[in-house]
Amino acid sequence: MVPITLQIVPMDHLAALFGHFTPSARAFFSGNLCNRFSFDNPDNQGYLHVLKAGRVRVLVPGHAPVELSEPSLVLLPRYLAHRFEPDPLQGADLVCATVEIGATQGNPIALGLPGLVILPLARIATVGPTVDLLFAEAFAAEDGRQVALDRLFEYLVVQLIRHVIASGQITGGVLATLRDPRLARAVTAMHEAPGRIWTLEDLADVAGMSRTGFARIFRHVAETTPMDYLTRWRMTLAQSLLREGKPIKAVASAVGYESPAALTRTFTKLVGLSPRHWTAARQVKGVPDQTAAPS
Repeated sequence: MVPITLQIVPMDHLAALFGHFTPSARAFFSGNLCNRFSFDNPDNQGYLHVLKAGRVRVLVPGHAPVELSEPSLVLLPRYLAHRFEPDPLQGADLVCATVEIGATQGNPIALGLPGLVILPLARIATVGPTVDLLFAEAFAAEDGRQVALDRLFEYLVVQLIRHVIASGQITGGVLATLRDPRLARAVTAMHEAPGRIWTLEDLADVAGMSRTGFARIFRHVAETTPMDYLTRWRMTLAQSLLREGKPIKAVASAVGYESPAALTRTFTKLVGLSPRHWTAARQVKGVPDQTAAPS
């Protein structure tokens, strides 16, 4: 009998987050943009633009104008109106999509990314094959083009998130903890097992650190305490489960509370409404979910 060799798969620090907030994308433009155009999506989604060729000026409120003259990626992970002003002579060859990463649901990934990410393609070697496929689909007329573009954009979002975290562009917040293997282990444990009755000592043990050292370094990097982050993560998940129609008793158990009353007290303090009133308000007129988003 041939022995079976088991390969140890490295820990995926983003798996639990993507499990609750799977990125989705919808391509809506490919071609040459020759006139100025404002992107103002009423559905409050983000955007991902890929410049293939040409020149374009990117105007985003709160940011200095950026002139792009080489193939580049422009990611706005959260809703932000913006405008493109292409070169009047050659225009700009673009492929564009709306993206949903869970910003309005409190996804720490979406909320932790910079509001605007602009990267020349030459700086990210790993996206080359994806972008080549994206351009091939975008500027052809093959059957199944829409679904192919959407899936490629979704994969591109994941690649961009990896790059932004690994390259140190995030200097604070929970996403920044993923660059420290010790803190990453503790944060991943919270994400994967929010229903466990965690203590600060437990999380320090997972990180392989002393209780004091873990608390100090976590707060310095994440800009919040471990237990405050855990509580807000639980409330984010509680909102997600309530949106799915789960009963409050099941929600409380799933996110680590002994009783619905205990969950209700924390939920009301952080969100501003009890779970029952929050659910009723959403059904009537909609309530922003990001109130309890992790820092």
